[in-house]
Amino acid sequence: GQRLILVGSLVAEGAVLILLATGRPAVTRRALERLAARPVLGGAAAAAGLSVVVAVITVPFGIAAHERSVDAGLSTQSIGGWTSDWGKGTAIGAALAGLVGTFALALMRRFGPRWWIPGSVAAVGAAGVLTWLAPVVVAPIFNKFEPLEPGQARADVLELARKAGVDVGQVYRVDASRRTTAINAYVNGIGSSKRVVLFDTLLNDLNRGERRAVVAHELGHVHGNDIQRGLLFVAIATPLALICASGVAGRITSREGAEPGKPAYLPAFALAIAATSFVVGIAGNQLSRAVEARADTFALQLTNDPRGMIELQQQLADRNLSDPDPPGVFTFLFGTHPPAVERIGAALAWEQGRRP
Repeated sequence: GQRLILVGSLVAEGAVLILLATGRPAVTRRALERLAARPVLGGAAAAAGLSVVVAVITVPFGIAAHERSVDAGLSTQSIGGWTSDWGKGTAIGAALAGLVGTFALALMRRFGPRWWIPGSVAAVGAAGVLTWLAPVVVAPIFNKFEPLEPGQARADVLELARKAGVDVGQVYRVDASRRTTAINAYVNGIGSSKRVVLFDTLLNDLNRGERRAVVAHELGHVHGNDIQRGLLFVAIATPLALICASGVAGRITSREGAEPGKPAYLPAFALAIAATSFVVGIAGNQLSRAVEARADTFALQLTNDPRGMIELQQQLADRNLSDPDPPGVFTFLFGTHPPAVERIGAALAWEQGRRP
């Protein structure tokens, strides 16, 4: 059911972008024409407006997914809390879209067809800045983060980090239980904002072997400089994506007479960016699954505890209500991690391979 909701949300988003880019309802056309009189503010307003429209169109799917999670016992959040988070996310998304939209139009007016060159440089720089700022500016808007208190869990983190020879940065507990019963952990940030974050549900409900497995996996990302590698992927993919998106948007607007650099160009450009991002995302997901598998192997080598890894994967599938063996096409298109059956199978193979 959740997969159907995801696909429905993507179809609705694509449909509204296609309608605005090609059909141009009369009210939208008139609004864009008025915004053209003030290119900077008009571009910001048009981009922010597009972001809000897409967010509103997909609200029913978000509510349906939330209610199903509540019914299944996965979500502990009220509809009021969900709506509050949606409002915060929509406001942040609109602000960022406004900045990006007006900046992109300014580059188009200034550099013409070669605007993608400075645009790529700016996009990669912005990705680096956001990666640095997100843990300390954006994430605290939605959750409370506290340094992991002294105890067995913190001692295990520090011991595994010393054994791995990595600088773990900060280690935080996040109050995920205010929204969900799911378990998870992640690494984010770069430089001074680098941190390992553990869900309080994970700390409270997993045994020591399972906790050590997930911590070792996250340390594998730190050891492999995976966040920096992700930024490198952005640096490689962004120029190609912008060139492709510009070509697609140009074909769409050639019949409408919307010139690059004007607010009326943004609906077609947003559609082209969405389509290009989807394709680039598929390639990125293939790399992501390989990175996650490598982090699993690192965790097995670091802990020498395949049972802990197997039990962790079973817990993740069970507690998070995830499909342990999803359809191959869904994994290919959307999967950022290998399916649970593959991760358990890899741990079993590693366990058998180290036996005398």
